[in-house]
Amino acid sequence: MADPKSFFLSPEIHQYLVAHGTEPDEVQRWLMEETIAKVPDLSIMQISPEQGSFMTLFTQVVGTKRAVEVGTFTGYSSLCIARGMPPGGRLLCCDVSEEWTSIAREAWKRAGVDDRIELVIAPAIETLRALPKDDLIDLAFIDADKESYAAYYEELVTRLRPNGVILVDNVLWGGGVVDPKLADASTKAIRAFNDMVVADDRVDTAMIPLGDGLTLLRKR
Repeated sequence: MADPKSFFLSPEIHQYLVAHGTEPDEVQRWLMEETIAKVPDLSIMQISPEQGSFMTLFTQVVGTKRAVEVGTFTGYSSLCIARGMPPGGRLLCCDVSEEWTSIAREAWKRAGVDDRIELVIAPAIETLRALPKDDLIDLAFIDADKESYAAYYEELVTRLRPNGVILVDNVLWGGGVVDPKLADASTKAIRAFNDMVVADDRVDTAMIPLGDGLTLLRKR
């Protein structure tokens, strides 16, 4: 929690920001420490604590009963979403790693929300394409391989209820979206995705400087 995920925040401002929101509880602190211990080279992939607090609150505001997450990693974001859902709510998590999601399963169990979460280990695009089109989604979160963002979005937006919301992470890409020297596949994919959704007349769009950049897309 010492290092901000937001490249534009100083450590001091980040600590102040976290302290003036709902701070991580015992399970969330355990999950952050476990992620750093077991996947130290990739722990930066975990969402920031202030983003987690926002996502729990936002899940509650939307009245989420049916949610989908693409890219679960060690489970911090799914834990935050599940905590914002009422009893009987269902969150479908899509990931390809048994190793990383084994940590997530333990966190969900410790938090008492494992009964709300279904985890499918398979390529996410296959899982999404298999979803029925008439079982509408209230909330979705995309935080996976950047080259597939557009494909995930297209499958989700067609299954989103009116006024339902898709949240998309890493849309500022550490500032790389405006760095002309960067031309790798992931950076180009994020730029293309950002341009695509802002022009999509099916949704209203807001990009906010939270974490590494978070786009909110409301279906009209």
